[in-house]
Amino acid sequence: MLHRIEGDLHMEQVSLREIAETHGTPCFVYSEGAITAAYQAFHDAFSMHPHRICYAVKANSNLAVLQTLAALGSGFDIVSGGELARVLRAGGDPGSVVFSGVGKQDWEILFALEQHISCFNVESASELRRIARLAAATDAIAPISIRVNPDVDPNTHPYISTGLKENKFGVSVEEAMTLYQEATGLDSLKIVGVDCHIGSQITELTPFLDALTRVLSLVDELEAQAITLEHIDLGGGIGVQYRDEVPIEIGDFASAIEQAMSGRPQSLMFEPGRMIVANAGVLLTTVNTLKGNDQKNFAVVDAAMNDLIRPALYSAWQEVTPVTLKDDGASPERHWDIVGPVCETGDFLAKDRMLSLEEDDLLAILSAGAYGFVMSSNYNSRPRSAEVLVSGQEHYCVRKRETIEDLFALESIKPVS
Repeated sequence: MLHRIEGDLHMEQVSLREIAETHGTPCFVYSEGAITAAYQAFHDAFSMHPHRICYAVKANSNLAVLQTLAALGSGFDIVSGGELARVLRAGGDPGSVVFSGVGKQDWEILFALEQHISCFNVESASELRRIARLAAATDAIAPISIRVNPDVDPNTHPYISTGLKENKFGVSVEEAMTLYQEATGLDSLKIVGVDCHIGSQITELTPFLDALTRVLSLVDELEAQAITLEHIDLGGGIGVQYRDEVPIEIGDFASAIEQAMSGRPQSLMFEPGRMIVANAGVLLTTVNTLKGNDQKNFAVVDAAMNDLIRPALYSAWQEVTPVTLKDDGASPERHWDIVGPVCETGDFLAKDRMLSLEEDDLLAILSAGAYGFVMSSNYNSRPRSAEVLVSGQEHYCVRKRETIEDLFALESIKPVS
């Protein structure tokens, strides 16, 4: 996906310097080819078992990214009515959409019922009854699965751990059994599956297998009570390499899951996000100012925590590399903190990186395709970045850079008397 030609970094067959000159910085750039390859690898790994991949829209919800995946036949995992609207606008099939999330509002449930989505992943008793009531009021039948919290430690950052009892997501196995029994008596609900999602950026196979073992035990208990499931949704969470992580090989993951499922009739469902798009994207940024003191060297760039919050929020490490390699005799390498212009000490994109830098240098922050632009904000009244999709020799602006006028287009001041 990324390679150098005569020292210049390219994505597919397009120079990243050309993209920066055309679209400015900061700018997120995504590789259509890398997204396609990651999706296809996941899909092919499970060729021996009926399955559906429902891409987690929250990872990167750009319409062009969703369009690329829809064209590949992907389903979609959504957590809001807004994400459902994006999937529809991008040409996604609502019949391949699963709706997760702990706080579904009435209008979102009604919207999803109207679009005939594949499944609601139910996260509480209250939500089960809410969906049943709204479905009955509209003469609809809501397909549901219960999201089980298997109390498995995924060994990841605590902010992205979702399968422990201390997390807000899902219900216990014991409560799930009670909710399935209740759902059998509600005519407006159709039980179709069971769901679990234990976290994100997981690099070990064992937590997934532990979770599946507990879910399969629940499936057997349900079968004993004549409650039959059509699918088992194992969520997402497979990690990627940002630095020195050793991600799970998708072939090993598939083999282990298929072995555990041997002889069972249920289809499998997965909700990958990060592993599909993280390493398909970069954030381009320009060095604005170099400064230092007797303890630190700071490279102030035009991107900031409002563009890419992962380093500030999670202390996440992402590789920073010059777009153009310098000739011998250039500025000597030093340790630099790559920081933004936002008025927060926590506004950093990278710390203590050995780089040869000059003002106006163009840098690429790698692995920025997931949880990048989607988590960006207008903090400090900064317009959000442009987004560009690369396809072979071509590149397309798939989201324009916001303007100053965009910042307050929806605001008003009170009338002056």
